[in-house]
Amino acid sequence: MKYSNELEAAKKAASEASKIIQKYASDQSFDIDLKGKNDLVTDADVASEQKIIQILLQAFPGDHILAEESSVKSTLPAGRVWIIDPIDGTTNFAHKFPRYCVSIALWEDQQPKVGLVLEVASQELFTAVSGEGARLNGKDIHVSKNTDPSSSLIGTGFPYRSLHLVDNYLQLFKRMMDKTHGVRRPGTAAWDLCNVACGRFEGFYEYGLSPWDVAAGALIIQEAGGVVCDWEGGENWLFGERIVAGNSSLRDFLLKEIQDCFEPEQLSK
Repeated sequence: MKYSNELEAAKKAASEASKIIQKYASDQSFDIDLKGKNDLVTDADVASEQKIIQILLQAFPGDHILAEESSVKSTLPAGRVWIIDPIDGTTNFAHKFPRYCVSIALWEDQQPKVGLVLEVASQELFTAVSGEGARLNGKDIHVSKNTDPSSSLIGTGFPYRSLHLVDNYLQLFKRMMDKTHGVRRPGTAAWDLCNVACGRFEGFYEYGLSPWDVAAGALIIQEAGGVVCDWEGGENWLFGERIVAGNSSLRDFLLKEIQDCFEPEQLSK
């Protein structure tokens, strides 16, 4: 496996970060700050991110880092870039709600090569390497083959920053309630994407996302036989803040519903 050393380094980094997060969770001694409206950061985010960066740069000192708590999201630099979310689902973590993840991805020459998402409370470990398939705790996973929206479970995320689009979102949410088996919102996009990859969700959509929310999970979906795109059906999902994922049929269904509920100028940043 071409990127086996990188995957092992990511596993080590995620494991060590998980230990830090679990320690903070057990003693409840962390401070909570606001980066923006409804956008939290805790001591656990900062400490786990520092540990992840330390381990990855020890193994690959020439690589770049794009991380939630220490980087400005803009564009990917040339070469190899580790994209890191130390806790995806910080609000869940801060409220002791047990769905929060470590997400680590390696991108090289603008393409995803390694993806890892570790759900800390359950220790579910999702991994993928480009061209090598996707796995959950070492076992192969695949997206759902169900192509019928009426019997599909859809994942999403509720907007908490871009509130000017809430009315459009609620219109879409109502349509999803009517046309699908149901909609779920666990509160961590990285884990949501992995739920698509292993077939728990048939599809997923959300807006207001950052690169570290989707960089690993999207590769895991692709390697599990699924597809991802932005809300215009294009490839600008890493920095475009809007993503749709699923098998091809559910992706197409979700795209149509989204484009029916949002104006063309609202489909991109």
